[in-house]
Amino acid sequence: MDSITYQSYLEILHEELVPALGCTEPIAIAFAAAKSREILGEFPEHMDIYCSGNIIKNVKSVTVPNSGGMRGIESAAILGAVGGRAEKELEVLETADQEDCEKTRQLLKENFCTCHLQEGVSNLYIRVECAGKTHNAAVTIEGTHTNIVLIQKDGETLFQKEEKSESGDAQSEDKRNLLNVADILTFASEVRMEDIQDIIGRQAEMNMAISEEGLKNHYGAEVGRTLLRAYGDDVRVRAKARAAAGSDARMNGCSMPVVINSGSGNQGMTCSLPVIEYAQELHTSKEQMYRALVVSNLVSIHQKKYIGSLSAYCGAVSAACGAGAAIAWLNGGDYEAVSKTITNTLANTGGIVCDGAKSSCAAKIASAVDAAILAYTLEQDDHSFLPGEGLVRDNVEDTIRDMGYVGRVGMKSTDVTILNLMIEQTESGK
Repeated sequence: MDSITYQSYLEILHEELVPALGCTEPIAIAFAAAKSREILGEFPEHMDIYCSGNIIKNVKSVTVPNSGGMRGIESAAILGAVGGRAEKELEVLETADQEDCEKTRQLLKENFCTCHLQEGVSNLYIRVECAGKTHNAAVTIEGTHTNIVLIQKDGETLFQKEEKSESGDAQSEDKRNLLNVADILTFASEVRMEDIQDIIGRQAEMNMAISEEGLKNHYGAEVGRTLLRAYGDDVRVRAKARAAAGSDARMNGCSMPVVINSGSGNQGMTCSLPVIEYAQELHTSKEQMYRALVVSNLVSIHQKKYIGSLSAYCGAVSAACGAGAAIAWLNGGDYEAVSKTITNTLANTGGIVCDGAKSSCAAKIASAVDAAILAYTLEQDDHSFLPGEGLVRDNVEDTIRDMGYVGRVGMKSTDVTILNLMIEQTESGK
């Protein structure tokens, strides 16, 4: 592998596989609020939050971490302003305590914060405006969860970044354009362990820890625990239960951090935990497991570069697809086997809708991982869906690209419909 591609793949892993405390959308709001308060230099008298529809969708029903069970945009923003530390970015609420939560609840009662739908912006857009006694400040995030593009104080621009494309990067120069399945497999086989052991090891450690928490204790609908209780201890069941249990905990307020993928903790857990479970079943070495996790993470990111950060396309599918590719590779599968596994997965579950972050994400993760395992099982028996069947193309790269186009472009109207129905539900008080 040439040095430019090698280094680009390493940079992608370091940029994408970062720790986050709680669902990344409310955390991004908390981060923006903490940063806006920091710029203001005093505690604000009022806050206004302007969010894209996809942010509203993903924050509406999920529990804000370290909040004592509070949900929603206003809770995330106020807690970020009250107890957040902006320098911690996606772990901004790590030090929020009971006193901060009590103050947040009081401010919620006082209508301290107002949320607004911002139309005509990118799918991931957050603007937090803080008004103090003598000053005002505003921070705008766009494209990715910590990508601050504008900082203003008293009407003066303190910082402004060049606008990004829908995916968060300039397409013509984006290193992610170098991603392809063949090179991902080569990179996974050739990468020096010292280059990946810290970042991949952190992902394995953190994500396994929250999965254990979800399996041991009561969170949400308990999808992971239910899978094990109802279907037994087979590795295929454990792989689904591991990932689902992590989501059970994370979507329902567990304060343990996870290592994300493509800006999502659920995706980070989905593309890692099933692979770890299979590696343990196969008694593979830690090095081989880490290399398989490289396959899974990069295949997941490869798909998301076409879809974008947030859409109506459930990211559990692309993440589980990555896990399926890695499971095939762990079992000795070559490029053809991995490609067929990816194709079989996308032909089955591609297009599951995202209706926000909440407890049922764990069930969607379980379904997506099940599809990925089925995809590999079909490939083992030399079965695969053929070009011309639905969106399946002559090669895996075109299949990935076309499915991504459906997620980014074809499902735009679906996204609007979902959002409108969710807003209507909220306004009706149902």
